[in-house]
Amino acid sequence: MTAADKVTLSRIILAPFFFIVMRAQWIPRQPALVALWIMFCWMELSDFVDGRLARRDNQVSAFGKLFDPFADVISRVTYFLAFASIGIMPLWVFLVVLYREFGILFLRMLLGLKGIAMGARTGGKLKAGMYMVAGLLSLLFYSLQVYRGADVSDPIPLSGRGGLDDVLGLLIQIAYVLTAFATIVSFVDYLVQFKKLYH
Repeated sequence: MTAADKVTLSRIILAPFFFIVMRAQWIPRQPALVALWIMFCWMELSDFVDGRLARRDNQVSAFGKLFDPFADVISRVTYFLAFASIGIMPLWVFLVVLYREFGILFLRMLLGLKGIAMGARTGGKLKAGMYMVAGLLSLLFYSLQVYRGADVSDPIPLSGRGGLDDVLGLLIQIAYVLTAFATIVSFVDYLVQFKKLYH
């Protein structure tokens, strides 16, 4: 594997640990928070790092073009599942994200049968940006609840606590609605590209 591929692989390896650390209440919450922030930041930053490495070393390949978005899906769907499991991410948005990712996977498989690799699209980058913002706000809200000693083993209400909690909760709801919209727009963008390539 190239250096870029190894960085990409790290996202896949970290993803299940993010879910475990968030949900395993036997892990003290303060150390867990530190680990969650490190994993989240690396999973997002490594998406930028692996691309830079591949271009710097002139190692952009069809495998890398498929491996990178696959790692993105694994890492982001996993942390979204973690947030949905405690009530921060609306389940309907998670379902939209999941359907989009399965849909893109199916399109890539069809193109793969013809030896064509469909790389990242502009719509996909916009969607990735919204995923990161929604994930960041969610982790910030979760961290605030841990800091205040709230029970984070059950679904956490996004409103009704007053002050900063309610403001952050509103921002999270807006971010997830925009995430759902960006997800749908991105899927349409990929469909258009698929029609151009599949002939």
